[in-house]
Amino acid sequence: MKALADTTPEQFIEDFFDSLTAHTVRGDTPESVMDRHYTADIVQISDGVRLDHDRLLAHLRPVHRNVTGWRFDVQDAVASGGRIAARLTIHARTRKGGETATEVHLFAEFTDDGRMRRSHQLTRVLPPSAEATEPA
Repeated sequence: MKALADTTPEQFIEDFFDSLTAHTVRGDTPESVMDRHYTADIVQISDGVRLDHDRLLAHLRPVHRNVTGWRFDVQDAVASGGRIAARLTIHARTRKGGETATEVHLFAEFTDDGRMRRSHQLTRVLPPSAEATEPA
């Protein structure tokens, strides 16, 4: 992963999630994806649910099986040191042809080498939109 200090906060967040998804979907082992993107002591709180390393690892398996296309639109991001606050939209397409858009409010801490150490996320699924564009 590229270090946060080497890019803008918006680009860093887009690159982080794109890399995470690409490596997961395209067949890297879930363990190698975790090692590349998260610290061993990762804690992610998503909508009040605590996910540690093992629970995040388990989450990667259905992503690998089901996601066929994705795009991340970062609307806002600010950084201070290794901490980022961002608002982004995740667009995803699944094998069954379904398309979703999820708004994410993210507060995260990253290591100097670009791996996520901690995060808090609030999410909501967005209603279908006639203006939505195809995920990559």
